[in-house]
Amino acid sequence: MIATVKLPKVGEMTEDAEVVEWHVAVGDRVAEGEPLVAVETDKAVVDIPAPMPGVVVEILASPGDVVDVGGPLARLEVTG
Repeated sequence: MIATVKLPKVGEMTEDAEVVEWHVAVGDRVAEGEPLVAVETDKAVVDIPAPMPGVVVEILASPGDVVDVGGPLARLEVTG
């Protein structure tokens, strides 16, 4: 099964965040809770964790891209 990892609400007033740096690459296996990507809001840089275990099959946002809350970040092939 393929699942889309979406940008969660990372702050009370946050509506979007800028992708700063990916901690993973396509083909990497990730555990649930492992940091996938760092994003920057107007207040802080926050790591977004993997919501489930899997293999990264696609990265949908590049560093510098601004993603709305609920917007797609990556796709994982779920392994757990």
